[in-house]
Amino acid sequence: MARHDGRRGWYGKVIGAAIGVTMLATGASVWTAQAGSADSSPKAAASATPGGDVKPVETTIAHSSDAGPRGINITIDDGPDPVWTPKVLDLLREYGVKATFCMVGTQAQAHPDLVKKVVAAGHRLCDHTVSHNTGMDKKPEAYQSQQILDAESMITKASGGVRPMYYRAPGGAFTPYSRDLAASRGMRPLGWNVDSKDFERPGTDAIVATVERELHNGPTVLFHDAGGDRTQTVAALRRLLPQLKQQGYSFGFPVH
Repeated sequence: MARHDGRRGWYGKVIGAAIGVTMLATGASVWTAQAGSADSSPKAAASATPGGDVKPVETTIAHSSDAGPRGINITIDDGPDPVWTPKVLDLLREYGVKATFCMVGTQAQAHPDLVKKVVAAGHRLCDHTVSHNTGMDKKPEAYQSQQILDAESMITKASGGVRPMYYRAPGGAFTPYSRDLAASRGMRPLGWNVDSKDFERPGTDAIVATVERELHNGPTVLFHDAGGDRTQTVAALRRLLPQLKQQGYSFGFPVH
């Protein structure tokens, strides 16, 4: 999974949220590869409903789709954003597609109305940390804990009580500790198979071509609804969603 270090500057401007979650620390070595733990066993899924009990989930990084071999998972990172998230939601509703929104804690805190709209539309939430630091895997465990748990709290509060079901490390900077911590909170670590490269704004045609070319790698596709002008992302989704349906794909959620 490629890292998007160019995004750090944008997030530096939006970090102002108070941090108030107790930090956790356990002994685990820092690990930068995005590989799952082979010895972990499946566990019960976490509730995604208000007031649901927190249940541990699998610690390995999810890539596959619950929609089967012709399934595709649309994942939308870095929001919510007051300009672009509504446009993405409109498109998803138009084509009857559900997606997973990987939200930055401070963005969720700033736009709780959008978080609630995402949930009301039947989409799923994902914890994408407080400050989107792509160097998470180089940070102490206490920092990783603060980033994950504070974002979880911010997103849950903004949603009205619906907890994130997944955790996606910024830039794929997972560690054994961060995966275990997220899974213990009911958030399945979430990877991706196809990076649409939409964040680089290479042009709508290039985004569409990248997805078409890379889709054989797996079903989970990465897009963005924040961090700058997402006109190309919206245009690419408008082309891809009906096209993929016509090709016999169905849309689902990452395995949980």
